[in-house]
Formats: sequence, structure tokens, C-alpha cells
Amino acid sequence: MPIVTFYQLDESSQDAEQDMLNACSHLLLQTVKKRKWAAVLCTDKQQAEAVDEFVWQHPVDSFIPHNLIGEGPKQGTPAEITWLGQTLNSRHTMINLSQSMIDNHRQYQHIIDFVPVEETEKQQARDRYKQYKLAGCTMQFEKAQFTPVNQINESN
Repeated sequence: MPIVTFYQLDESSQDAEQDMLNACSHLLLQTVKKRKWAAVLCTDKQQAEAVDEFVWQHPVDSFIPHNLIGEGPKQGTPAEITWLGQTLNSRHTMINLSQSMIDNHRQYQHIIDFVPVEETEKQQARDRYKQYKLAGCTMQFEKAQFTPVNQINESN
């Protein structure tokens, strides 16, 4: 069974979407540095393209080899960005931005999810947390405190 970690986003933030992108890219970088392959599951292609563009903004010394699903080398890259409705490739870690339960959650060793600021999305995250727990996953909860992408370097 996977470990599922929920990160609580900062409720005092002025830009929740930016915070989500920072947290996602920081966690993606940490995973790739550990030589683990990861996927980012987005709600739709538009969100996936926004994540892809954001990850390209990393400084050279913290570059994340990545691609959108269906693009890039045949053997893939350490980080793959996909969206709901696409066939998900097996990876060590799944970073879930889709606000939905991952159907095939058992194929991952670690699932990362978020508790957004907006009340409806926060309730959806609580429901996902309960579903994962009932499925027998090991649950973790942490406050999301990540360095903005333009300040990331190899020491983080």
C-alpha cells in the first residue's frame, strides 16, 4: 500500500494557485533528486501545460527532466505531467493536482496530495483523505512550506 501525504496549503496566501505550483515543483524536484520517477496528475491538459511551463522556469542547477504525457523520449523522463483521462504510466510517486481520488492508487509507492484553501476543494481533499485511509494507505499530513521556484538551488 502506498504512503499518502497531504500538504496543507497556506490559508493566508495571496495566490493559492502559485503556492500549489511551488509546492508541486519543489516535491517533484525532491523526488527526482532521489532518483525516483514521478508523475504529476492534473485536472486537464490546460493545467498540465501550465505545470510544464512552470517547471521549465527552474534554475539550471535544479532542472527537472520532464515531459508532458505522449511527448519526449520513448523510454520517458524522470517526471511526467499528465491529466485526467490519460493512461497513467507506473511511477514511484504520484503528485495529485486533479482534486480527485486516484483510481489505481496501489500502483504507486507514494502519493502526494494537497488540501487547498478554498472551502469546497478543502472538503474534497478531506473526502480523498478518508478514501485513502479506508483503502489501507499509510497517511501523513504536513504543512506546505516551500521555497519559490526562483529561489530553489541544489542545497534545498
